[in-house]
Amino acid sequence: MLGLLVPLLTRRRPESERRHWSWLFGFVRPRARAMAGVLGLSVIASALVLLQPLLVKRLIDDGLLARSHEVLWSTALFMLLAGLAATLLAGLNRYLHTKLSAAVLFDLRRDVFAHLQRLSPAFWARRRTGDVMSRLDGDMAEIQRFAVDSLFALLSNLLGLLGAVAWMLWLSWELTLLVALLLPLEWWWLRRMRPRVADGTRTLRERSADVSSFFVEVLPALKFVQASRQEAREARRLDGLHAGYLSSLLRLQIIEFATHAVPGQLTAWTRALAFLIGGAWVIDGQWALGSLVAFSTYLGMASGPVNSLLGWYVGLQKVRVSLERVAELRDEPVAVADPGDPLPLPVPLRGELKLDGVVFAHPGRHEPVLAGASALIPAGGRVALIGPSGAGKSTLIDLLLRHHDPQAGTVCLDGTDLRQLALSDLRRAVAVVSQDIVLFRDSLLENLRYACPDASEAAVAEAAGRAGLGEWVASLPDGLHTTVGERGQTLSGGQRQRIAIARALLQDPAVLVLDEATSAVEASLEAQILAQIDTAFAGRTRIVVSHRPSAWQGCSHWLRLVDGRIELQTPDGTEPERG
Repeated sequence: MLGLLVPLLTRRRPESERRHWSWLFGFVRPRARAMAGVLGLSVIASALVLLQPLLVKRLIDDGLLARSHEVLWSTALFMLLAGLAATLLAGLNRYLHTKLSAAVLFDLRRDVFAHLQRLSPAFWARRRTGDVMSRLDGDMAEIQRFAVDSLFALLSNLLGLLGAVAWMLWLSWELTLLVALLLPLEWWWLRRMRPRVADGTRTLRERSADVSSFFVEVLPALKFVQASRQEAREARRLDGLHAGYLSSLLRLQIIEFATHAVPGQLTAWTRALAFLIGGAWVIDGQWALGSLVAFSTYLGMASGPVNSLLGWYVGLQKVRVSLERVAELRDEPVAVADPGDPLPLPVPLRGELKLDGVVFAHPGRHEPVLAGASALIPAGGRVALIGPSGAGKSTLIDLLLRHHDPQAGTVCLDGTDLRQLALSDLRRAVAVVSQDIVLFRDSLLENLRYACPDASEAAVAEAAGRAGLGEWVASLPDGLHTTVGERGQTLSGGQRQRIAIARALLQDPAVLVLDEATSAVEASLEAQILAQIDTAFAGRTRIVVSHRPSAWQGCSHWLRLVDGRIELQTPDGTEPERG
């Protein structure tokens, strides 16, 4: 069935849309056997439901009108047992369907999230986080509902419709053909409303993303909002976003109402027509009363699936919008990837870094941040990387971790081009302790060994002690198992910095980059932290990035970024050399 559904949905569609559908059903096909089992239960339950009108016909014609107590009691008992069996099967079917549906949703979201994790910081710089969240949540749920829920609904409704129509034809083929005359008109109306549904859905998704982006932006900054006394301003912004969302929602509701109302009215007319003609036949003695009741019941059973199938068609237009929005994330090219045949890290790993004619410009900017920068950072040395804001220091650090690749030139670790190394090997060999320490709402233990999840608790405790956290950890109510609050907001700047140092110790890198790592602490604490780092990482290559001259003390060389190039100078005042 799945093999037939994909070509049906993608017939005469652009290649990109066919690719999107193939991606979606690639997660459904492996569960075809489980889906067949759930569908089998649905078929049995539907068959039991379809029996009910025939039992009513027998009860009326052969029981009530024939005055047969035996038929009355046996038919009523069979109706009771069939109804109970249908209810139990429906409950089991619902449980299995929910489990299957959730599994598909999680797989879809996991696939997109895995792709997002491979994208460079340039992607996140131009994308709103709230918009991405809206696509991962609302759009992904819409896709999953269509891929599983709507698929089951489609198959169940088709089976129910075919069964009901078959019994209707058996009871009266003339009346069945008569009530089917209005179906082409319903189909024409849905085709006309299709673009309006798609446009309204797309607009509503965008307004939803606006609301999500607002909360992602404002909630972490509430302390600043309060200090600036701008609570009312942000409340007005939220009201405006809510008004835009409500307007789009109501517009879509009107479109969907009009889309469903016309077919619904046409279906009501067909039922009225069937009662009118069938009733006349019963009055004239051409038809049995039980047959009219059974036919009308089957007509109601057929009307439900018809309306559901028409609604499925409307849902198809909505899911196309969601597929397009999610596909924009999946189709985002990965700027930095593992080489096809990565080289192993040099052994022994010394930590020498060499930049040779490095050129890098951010997308959309004409002027390069780095324009032929060259420098040699000796293994085991402690150098300062200095320069004004915007000179390219952060860009250079991103190049060391291969968040970006240079457009020209090379960056080498112990003589090996970084692009020839596996990303996992490179990012294990280079550790960055930055000003912004990322902490998760988890235990201190898990936060410390985040980059090294296999580290033992004893190793974590040792690293925490070497980073100067021993006494603080001992004072915590649950020690290393104490939960750190969200983003670690209750911790001091010094505690956060030492957590980052302990992480780096567990990682055991060959190169340690201190990116404004001590800018949030006072000068006396800065000197203490830097001294601990020099002791803990003696013999490792250390790059100190700081605007504070006090942090440069003890560095053997200063690398000054000027006009996209690197000037090398020594603390004793030696004339700078162009690199």
